[in-house]
Amino acid sequence: MTILFDGIASGMLLFLISVGLSVTMGLMNFVNLAHGAFAMVGGYVCVTLLNQLGVPFLACLPLAAMVTALVGVLLERTLYRRLYGATHLDQVLFSISLVFMSMAGAQYFFGAQQQPLSLPDFLGGQIKLPGLDMGVYRLFLIGISLLIAIALQRMVRGTRFGAQLRASVDNPRAARGVGINVERIFTLTFALGSALAGLGGAMGVEMLGLDPGFPVKYIVYFLIVVAVGGSGSIAGSLVASLILGVVDVAGKYYVPQFGSFLIYAVMVVMLVFRPQGLFGRQAAR
Repeated sequence: MTILFDGIASGMLLFLISVGLSVTMGLMNFVNLAHGAFAMVGGYVCVTLLNQLGVPFLACLPLAAMVTALVGVLLERTLYRRLYGATHLDQVLFSISLVFMSMAGAQYFFGAQQQPLSLPDFLGGQIKLPGLDMGVYRLFLIGISLLIAIALQRMVRGTRFGAQLRASVDNPRAARGVGINVERIFTLTFALGSALAGLGGAMGVEMLGLDPGFPVKYIVYFLIVVAVGGSGSIAGSLVASLILGVVDVAGKYYVPQFGSFLIYAVMVVMLVFRPQGLFGRQAAR
């Protein structure tokens, strides 16, 4: 039960970071391999505020999300917007370049070492039940991720903004014709995806660690979540993250010699039977 709980916590963290990629990649049809760099920005903002300025941890989380969102808006308006109509290969090459630039910048300003982070006392410790030890911080992480998943699903499927976003992606010309500001919708969506990555990066420092290699180290996991869950699907990202988190933790505990083999095996099997992902929608071009 403890392994299952840790797997769920790991999966929820994976969801929190990767759902932003699902939003930009699925709903905006942009292949952004620099998504892990935005998560790294959130992590560095969090540890800087916490360790150097003494900002309380709970206040660091929204601040990390907001700073990352601002970085996302700046890059979207100056760089990303120019490539919305480009081929996926061009988008991949562009975003990969941003990854290596961000890694070099992080190493220059923060060094190559792992960044320390001390959780507040009320998030430390464990809750012990018969057959189950639950880390308080992991429980907190699961709760926050569930709330975000519910809010995102309602936003995309049940709000005017969600309808405008889907219309802007499916037929930008028609969307402009009915008065939708497509450019503003894309900017807000990219900011949302960046903010989620930043929040996930800040919350993941304790579990994943933080160093300049973060964007390369975990981007494959984020892409697997999007591929297995279905591009643009919030529910799919959640289910895929939970499956991968549990498989990853259980595999490392029971068969550590296989490493990440089980993760890739699960991905291959699922995509053989569901090439579009568990809850995938066909992205419009």
